[in-house]
Amino acid sequence: MWPACGALRAWALPLALSPRTRACSGGGGVSYTQGQRPEPRTREYFYYVDHQGQLFLDDSKMKNFITCFKDPQFLVTFFSRLRPNHSGRYEASFPFFSPCGRERNFLRCEDQPVVFTHLLAAGSESPRLSYCGGGEALAVPFEPARLLPLAANGRLYHPAPERAGGVGLVRSALAFELSACFEYAPGTSTLPSHVRWQGRRLALTMDLAPLLLAAPPP
Repeated sequence: MWPACGALRAWALPLALSPRTRACSGGGGVSYTQGQRPEPRTREYFYYVDHQGQLFLDDSKMKNFITCFKDPQFLVTFFSRLRPNHSGRYEASFPFFSPCGRERNFLRCEDQPVVFTHLLAAGSESPRLSYCGGGEALAVPFEPARLLPLAANGRLYHPAPERAGGVGLVRSALAFELSACFEYAPGTSTLPSHVRWQGRRLALTMDLAPLLLAAPPP
């Protein structure tokens, strides 16, 4: 068992003994107990990631910077193993799943399970977008031409690892910084058509739109 799983239990087990952990908060009314054992030697935990990329126990009443998980080793373990939930358990309410040895970690999200929080090495030839508190260990190449501004919700998206759905949300503070690079076609102010990056003018491909439009709301 990895140390990250031990860190998980240190957080979750005391909470699992509290009556407030009996029912999911906003997860479609599904009932569970944090740390429950559906079968011998197996435990199940339930998580939520918000639009800032902060990870919480799903049933936490207070979801803020104080109560979110911050340990980098745990976050890297959790998100590097994230995949669609095809476990046969809680698939509708928790569409993503992160196995950790004998632990089953179920995840639901406010928007997308991957939330990009920082642009690393912005001035280099190979900038990367880091997500969900993992620093360099959770990062993908930055592809400015594939940024997708969505008029329906005013949010910005970028390609994410395929196993995590292929598209990630850009945290609002980072999206605001990147928005200064957008150009709009004459006579239109709704959506940008190009992005300027490192002296180049790139047409936005909008190729992520089918992924977002096809996905059911979280």
